[in-house]
Amino acid sequence: MFLDNPSSDNWLADKAGLFELAPAKINLALHVTGQRADGYHLLESIVTFADTGDRLAFCDVDADDFFVSGRFASLLPTSGEGRHGNLVLKARDMLRKALEDKGVSTPPVAIHLEKNLPVAAGIGGGSADAAAALRGLMRFWNASLPDAELAALCLSLGADVPMCLRGEPLLAKGIGEELTALPGLPSLALVLGNPLVGVSTPDIFRRLMQKDNPPIGAYDSDWIGFLRTLRNDLEPPARSLVREIDQISSLIGAEGTMLTRMSGSGATCFGIFPSFEAAERAVENLNGQKPEWYFQAVRTVGQG
Repeated sequence: MFLDNPSSDNWLADKAGLFELAPAKINLALHVTGQRADGYHLLESIVTFADTGDRLAFCDVDADDFFVSGRFASLLPTSGEGRHGNLVLKARDMLRKALEDKGVSTPPVAIHLEKNLPVAAGIGGGSADAAAALRGLMRFWNASLPDAELAALCLSLGADVPMCLRGEPLLAKGIGEELTALPGLPSLALVLGNPLVGVSTPDIFRRLMQKDNPPIGAYDSDWIGFLRTLRNDLEPPARSLVREIDQISSLIGAEGTMLTRMSGSGATCFGIFPSFEAAERAVENLNGQKPEWYFQAVRTVGQG
C-alpha cells in the first residue's frame, strides 16, 4: 500500500513503537578481483554508511500489512513475490520461517517503509531496507538467530545484505560475505548525487572486460591519500551505459572535493569534502543547477 501522506493518518506518530534506519551504503572503493565458477564476481570493497537513508517503522496489528511512502515509493514493488519482489517482505518471511522452525512466536506486524533513497542507485537501498527489516523484526519479536544462520539468511537475500546488517566501516571480500571491521576509518563529509537513472547491476558486470584486477592491498592511516590510489572497477562500464554519470561526477567534483568517485554499480556518485558545511553548500549549488536530480549531504559513520 502506498501512503501519499502517512502523517495524516498519524500512523508513525500514534501506532508505530519501533523504528530502524536503513542507511545509505557507500563503496569508497570497489575492486573486482576475479570470478567464481558459478559466475559470481569476487570483490574487495571499502564500505561505509551514511547518517541518512530509508526509514522503517513496525507496529502490532491483527494481520500483516505493508505501507510505503517517501519520494521514491512509487518505484517499489509492494509484494514480496517473485525474483524482483520487495526485499523487506522477503526478509520478513524468511526470518519468520527461521524463527518459527525453532518454535518462536512471530505475531503479525505492520511495516512502514519510508523510501528516501533512489532505487537501483548503487547505495544499497534494497539491501539496507532488508537488513533494517531483520534488525527491527528481531527486536519486535524479541528473538534472534545464531550468527552463522543469520549470516546465511542475509546472504540469501543479497550479497550486500550482510554488510548492511553490520552498518559499520568494513572491508568486504569474496562476494560480500567476508567482512572485516575498519575501526580506524574516519567519519567523512560526503555529497551523494544521482541523476535518477536506474542502473542494472548485471548489465554493468556484463560490460566489465577485466575481471581479475589488483586487490586493494594494505591500508594506512592517511585514508584520503590511500583512497585516491584505489578505484571502482565498475565505474568505466557504468559510464559507458549511463552518460549522466560523467556529468554528475564532474558537477560534484567542481564543488571542491578531495575525491570524487562512483559508488557500487552506480549511478550514484559521491564527493568527499573537507567539512559537512562545505558539503551542504555544495548541495545547495548542485540543486540550483540540477533541481530534478538527487543530491544529499551526509556524514558517514566512523572515528570522530
